[in-house]
Amino acid sequence: MTEDRISLSPSLRWRRWRRSAGQLAVVGLALALIVLLGLTVRNGFAARGVSFSFGFLGTPAGFEISEGLVPTAQGLVKFASDMTNAQALMAGLGNTLKVAIVAILLSTLIGVTLGVCRLSTNWLIRKLAFWITEFLRNTPLLIQLTFWYIAVVLQLPPVRQAPEFLGTIISQQGIWFPAPVTTGGAGLAVFLLALVTGAGALLPAFRARRAWLAGAAVLLLALAFAAGFRMSLSLPQVNRFRADGGFAVSPEYAALTLAITINSAAYLGEIVRGAIEALPRGQWEAADAIGLSRHSVLRDVVLPQVFRVVMPSFGNQYISLAKNTSLGIAIGYPDLFNVYGTVSNQTGRSLEGVVIAMAIYLILSWVISAAVNLINSRMKIPGVR
Repeated sequence: MTEDRISLSPSLRWRRWRRSAGQLAVVGLALALIVLLGLTVRNGFAARGVSFSFGFLGTPAGFEISEGLVPTAQGLVKFASDMTNAQALMAGLGNTLKVAIVAILLSTLIGVTLGVCRLSTNWLIRKLAFWITEFLRNTPLLIQLTFWYIAVVLQLPPVRQAPEFLGTIISQQGIWFPAPVTTGGAGLAVFLLALVTGAGALLPAFRARRAWLAGAAVLLLALAFAAGFRMSLSLPQVNRFRADGGFAVSPEYAALTLAITINSAAYLGEIVRGAIEALPRGQWEAADAIGLSRHSVLRDVVLPQVFRVVMPSFGNQYISLAKNTSLGIAIGYPDLFNVYGTVSNQTGRSLEGVVIAMAIYLILSWVISAAVNLINSRMKIPGVR
């Protein structure tokens, strides 16, 4: 053949052109619908003499939030009514992230445990894990949240009668944990660097440099204490109505985190169970043949393969978990959705508030998806699809 490129037949060119034209038509229709929606909203606002503006974000909020920190030039401070609406939304976002991050970590641990227990050789453990999973998956999360808040958290004893365990006070007014108190600004920075270095020495990726990193961590610790770093433990002390000192967790935060964690763990457990059962049975038989215990098989053979498979499904569940934090409004937890509602009622800017809330949840979902995809890419074996 003397031509450098093979010419396409007229019928194939027509099919490609028709496919491209169809895609352009769909995109054009979607854009036209978006423009039509925008014009409709603008005309509706104009008919009522209302303008679409985000200027309300810079005005004072004029309301209090039960809990929430705001970044300022002086560091993280508790939200106050004289701060702006933008800072109120930031405090709500911080509360949402507090629940989401803790729930993701705890639900992963509990979910993997449930998934493994579903396949246990012990009849009692297997059936118990099955019924727990089925109950959590087949009842609404809102009802579970109400149960944990009303029937569990609010039924705890008052703070003056609450039991104390290892410095932790658990009561209906909240939970107080012992908290570290540090001094020494420069020393604290060096101490944190020492912790990061020591954690890196434990990672398999740095196994070849483990001794060097461990030595560097010890040296940094010595430098931190030489620079004035000191650490003490603040224990909570009970007073008349609550406790002082330590690290406090509100009852609303405890109930919301507990409900979302347990509910998400049931779904993650089913994902793990399905992934384990999808592995070839011959791997279990080969491990038994060489005398490995069931614990060793799970730890060294099964779970490493499972985690390479389940991460995309885990990511979907993590995104759902983050959005479920908006249910905190049912028990008065000041998450992003709750604070958005208060700001909208105070300013009358409902549509602008909806746009902001949707954009924040969208960005949060993208961040979670990107993090899961990064972890998934790092767990892949090169050359294996």
